[in-house]
Amino acid sequence: MEDDPPNERPSAPEVSVTACPDGPLLLRGPFRLLDAEGDPIPKGRRTVALCRCGASSIRPFCDGTHKEIGFTAPGGAEGERARPAPPEQTG
Repeated sequence: MEDDPPNERPSAPEVSVTACPDGPLLLRGPFRLLDAEGDPIPKGRRTVALCRCGASSIRPFCDGTHKEIGFTAPGGAEGERARPAPPEQTG
């Protein structure tokens, strides 16, 4: 409820995004999927796989084409975001 103290509010169900190695992004939980104009995209299920390779015939959803084309991507962050930020220096 809106007036409940923060420590007494019911916890919201968690949404998770899992980057599958060489595959899609798996979205689980109570999320909304929207197009570029902000209109809802019907999910059809509680967990969806979003295409990362760009070759799916049912984008934004994955259809498994990444396996056929040899798509590769890590199961985590890469580049600058993969590295921890350097500690701030004082002085």
